[in-house]
Amino acid sequence: MTQILKTTLIHLAGAMAVAACAAAAPVDYLLEVKPLLAQQCYKCHGASQQKGGLRLDTAAFARKGGERGAAIRPGRSGESLLMQAVQGLHSEISRMPYKKPALSNEQIALLQRWIDEGAQAPADEQPEKSKHWAFVPPERPVPPPVSHRDAARNPIDQFILGRLDQEGIAPSPEADRATLIRRLSLDLTGLTPSPIEVDQFLSDTRPNAWERLVDRLLASPHYGERWGRWWLDAARYADSNGYSIDAPRQIWKYRDWVVNALNCDLPFDRFAIEQLAGDLLPSATLEQKIATGFHRNTQINQEGGIDPEQFRVECVVDRVNTTATVFLGVTLACAQCHDHKFDPFTQHDYYRMFAFFNNQTEDGHGKAAPLGMLEVPGEFEPSDGIEKQIAELEEDLDRYLNTRGSELQKWEQSLTPEEIAKLKPPVQEAIKVAFAERTPRQKRAVYAAFRGDDPEFKQRDSRLTKLLRREPKPVTTLVMQELSEPRQAHVLIKGDFTRPSDTVTPGVPEILRPLGSREDGTSESWNRPQPGSPSQKREHHSVAPVHHAAASVIAASGASRNERPLHPLPGGEGRGEGGSTSELTSDETKQPSGSSPSTANRLDLARWIVAPDNPLTARVIVNRVWQQYFGRGIVETENDFGTQGIPPTHPELLDWLACEFMSQPAAASPLPPVNPSTAWSLKRLHRLIVTSATYRRSSNLRPDLREVDSNNRLLARQNRLRLDAEVVRDVALAASGLLSRKMGGPPVYPPQPEGVMNLGQVKRAWKASEGEDRYRRAIYTHFWRATPHPALAVFDAPDGFSACTRRLRSDTPLQALTLLNDRQFHEFARALAERLLNENLRSDAERIDSGFRLCLARRPAPEERQRLQDLLDAEQHRGAGDAQTRQNEAWTTVARVLLNLDETITRE
Repeated sequence: MTQILKTTLIHLAGAMAVAACAAAAPVDYLLEVKPLLAQQCYKCHGASQQKGGLRLDTAAFARKGGERGAAIRPGRSGESLLMQAVQGLHSEISRMPYKKPALSNEQIALLQRWIDEGAQAPADEQPEKSKHWAFVPPERPVPPPVSHRDAARNPIDQFILGRLDQEGIAPSPEADRATLIRRLSLDLTGLTPSPIEVDQFLSDTRPNAWERLVDRLLASPHYGERWGRWWLDAARYADSNGYSIDAPRQIWKYRDWVVNALNCDLPFDRFAIEQLAGDLLPSATLEQKIATGFHRNTQINQEGGIDPEQFRVECVVDRVNTTATVFLGVTLACAQCHDHKFDPFTQHDYYRMFAFFNNQTEDGHGKAAPLGMLEVPGEFEPSDGIEKQIAELEEDLDRYLNTRGSELQKWEQSLTPEEIAKLKPPVQEAIKVAFAERTPRQKRAVYAAFRGDDPEFKQRDSRLTKLLRREPKPVTTLVMQELSEPRQAHVLIKGDFTRPSDTVTPGVPEILRPLGSREDGTSESWNRPQPGSPSQKREHHSVAPVHHAAASVIAASGASRNERPLHPLPGGEGRGEGGSTSELTSDETKQPSGSSPSTANRLDLARWIVAPDNPLTARVIVNRVWQQYFGRGIVETENDFGTQGIPPTHPELLDWLACEFMSQPAAASPLPPVNPSTAWSLKRLHRLIVTSATYRRSSNLRPDLREVDSNNRLLARQNRLRLDAEVVRDVALAASGLLSRKMGGPPVYPPQPEGVMNLGQVKRAWKASEGEDRYRRAIYTHFWRATPHPALAVFDAPDGFSACTRRLRSDTPLQALTLLNDRQFHEFARALAERLLNENLRSDAERIDSGFRLCLARRPAPEERQRLQDLLDAEQHRGAGDAQTRQNEAWTTVARVLLNLDETITRE
């Protein structure tokens, strides 16, 4: 019996055993049925219109029915008009939903099962008053008991196994150790493990070997680079302004801030507040101001003939939409021109959020940049070695001017007050200074006024002026900065900036917790419906006080948020005004800065976003982190937690993770925390996920799952994931031995095909970097929005025009051609070949094994080794030149194959 057949029988036996003891859970109306009806039916059968007299926004309305009678008959799905309509079985009613794709078999089966189970629904359900699940604060659920107790390493596994039990599915076994260390290294650092690291892990027999590996990788500075790129996607980071001109911009200090903040495990609530409103914190430090580059990643249109106000408003709109997508996971952008068609967001809600971002010092044309540009003290752009030339020319010119000193002083003494008044201001100021005490620049200015046509002076001054234009300039970065007086904000009719309507003040969507509410459940009056707003007229948008389950969880952990230690970023100490550090007290993260809507600002919004009773933020962030590890979030529509989004596959797990993320680590936690007293710790969240058995399972396909869970939504096994564009490059660099581990600094320019920079409106230079900058990690590659590096674009790197919360993973021939023929990858293959030839290895078979381990962290199977040996032999006989040349070219071909393997660019 083959091993595959044995494994299959084991899985089938386990599935049958579980099926025998586990019954399917009843359908959850609020979580499963109501969102489906909202998505497919409310547009025609909701509060705004009831075609055929039928309304479906409550179960009671569905039972009552419309002109043709009851839509559902509890316990009798076959007699229910709703089922006949969605299946297209009624003789007089067209298949529903009308002129939309038919419901899937799974959706139809769900409705059928709900009706047959008695169409259970809350007795007190009110039309459009029952809050969507995502708008209710999470409460920590109790992990369920499971049949495979030995397969659960932490509570995550209990939730996953509990659902597998319900469906009668057995979990896959754990992956082999070589696969696990490569998987973990790629996920946490974006780099493959070295053969030495693999050997050390394989030989580590201690019970906590995996946890020790996790801690080592989380402590690596490369963790910040890997997960920094994840956050930069959401921040729509790029090194250019966008639009057709796409001029370069300097904002890489923000990129470095993100990497440093993640490496320091800056608590996420502080991470968010400093990016959204670091400039508004008391005595804001330099680092906190740099953090606000998050919302300066907007595009800037520098074309002539535009209306600057239009593009200033476009920047504000982008900030509103990005904030809603990245932190709240909702499609608030749909309310820019009208009330949201499906979610309870009004156009007034949108422009109240708009008002928070309407007060920045920019004009939409980039001409007000100095007000939003921060100069970094003591840091200068890289020079091209001209400082010595400048010093020599300045010294030479100064000597020449000193020989003309007597003539110059006689001229100065002859000047009348009227003549002096006609001189340029710098010259007037310089004349007041004694000749011997003047700076070289002052001497030049005065002499130019005295005898600017002097050939000797002109030659020297011209050469020096040209060099001074190339002198290194101070490093700057774009930051947020408030106007001294706020602009007035209006609802814009149909989103048109030329058609302002009702005046609005800063506020948040009314369906959510009011801005400035207290943790005892009462609230300030900041977010009440305003005169003229639709919410004043439509009762279903009113908001009742909500329960603060997450805050209760934190209180129950026995530690106060006020007691947690604070971890300033490196270099943040004493760099702000008044010598303050980058520390942010917990009181500062919670307390509103103003006392009325007119004084509420971005800092109030930031604190509201990370308040423990905000129902969205923690769920959204843990869902996106989960998505990175499994390829799909618990909520698959990671940017839409609204009624049109896909419901969570494991809702209790999502809420448990959200509560765990926000809470202090409990004393009885199964894992020692990375930061023992820190809530909102991303590293603690990563550690929790990667130490679960769910994460460590094999990704091998299973025949028994093809019918019951073909897309692996229930996670009986792991998922294979194509590496991100940047990691594809980094893995090849690491294997070749060329990788520079230098961190931070200005962007670099790895080789790219000729002519790429001619594709934009403005032809720009791309001078390939030399030395170690040529081999830096891809997070440091200069990213032009209009003409991104082709090797990044072909592997689906985001374009930087808008927030990207999930990358696409395509599979195209161009990707294989890039890995084979792109100039930089050809360099990597040559370097890998040289590395294999220069290693102290005794045979070709050992070199093949070494290449496999460098790329895949495992040894080749005998048939894999033989195929590469055959290729090597064929290439050595086919090549031209002497034996050494043929050998080098043959091994370069083998290296190109290794770097182009599907497994090389895949996380198993």
